[in-house]
Amino acid sequence: MFYSPAPLHIPDGFLSLVVSIICWVITALVIGAAISRTNKSLGEKQIPLMGVMAAFIFAAQMINFPVAGGTSGHLLGGALAAIILGPWAGMLVMTAVIAVQALLFQDGGLLVMGANIMNMGLITAAIGYGLYRSVSGQSRTVKLGVAGVAAWLSVMAGALLTALQLWLSGTSELGIVIPAMLGVHALIGLGEAFITVSALAFILQTRPDLLGEGSESAKASRNWIYAGGIITLLVVLLSPFASADPDGLERVAENLGFIGAGQSAPYEIIPDYTLPFLGETAISTILAGVVGVVVVGAIIMLIGRGMKAKA
Repeated sequence: MFYSPAPLHIPDGFLSLVVSIICWVITALVIGAAISRTNKSLGEKQIPLMGVMAAFIFAAQMINFPVAGGTSGHLLGGALAAIILGPWAGMLVMTAVIAVQALLFQDGGLLVMGANIMNMGLITAAIGYGLYRSVSGQSRTVKLGVAGVAAWLSVMAGALLTALQLWLSGTSELGIVIPAMLGVHALIGLGEAFITVSALAFILQTRPDLLGEGSESAKASRNWIYAGGIITLLVVLLSPFASADPDGLERVAENLGFIGAGQSAPYEIIPDYTLPFLGETAISTILAGVVGVVVVGAIIMLIGRGMKAKA
């Protein structure tokens, strides 16, 4: 097995129908607001950036890193997307990534997709942007430090929301599931913070205009598109080496005894990030990743251009 599911992707069966519907309603309202706000502020140059960010985050989420106790985690990316794109565009990027993961790769349930988008995309983007912008006038060192804290807190917030949803669904007891989820995701959040800070430090060094510092040129604008594509491809090439250890939620579900409540998707297209006709091989994982990168990037580009055309 070359790929392990994402740390907070909830499968169908973990949440009750009522909780799932409530999460869908909240998520739909927030996404509606995000579309409206992005539509008013979206610039032509921001559309390719959204596409590159969506592709990179999708690729980065395929790289599970090991943490203590035989558990794995990986970048969520909500804080990073919001810091670079703004909260509303960041939420749209995360929504596209999570939706493609569920619909095309069967990573996360369909009924609970609203909860997954809320936990991994909406709350992470809001926290990441809010905390980072609160120190907009400070030095780069302070900004990077706060970005790391924001990234860590975004993972913890997503884990807390997931725990509350599991409790409200009757899947696990509140006093047990909250410390279990927060304990394992506190470690995963450190990886999120490291990757986020590293990415922002690189951007501040090479393209500070993307974060509101310095000025850009037409040549630089083209170069970062190429660079972003190359970096994304390199990340996809590393995907076969991702940790196969259970992710944070899966580990908690195993330890607390509700792993059996999870339900498989009613269909399979590219399950477990492998192309069925190639089996569970390295090339299969890489090609599946390329498919995902192209699809999610294209979706965001089409959404962006559609909103720009209406503006």
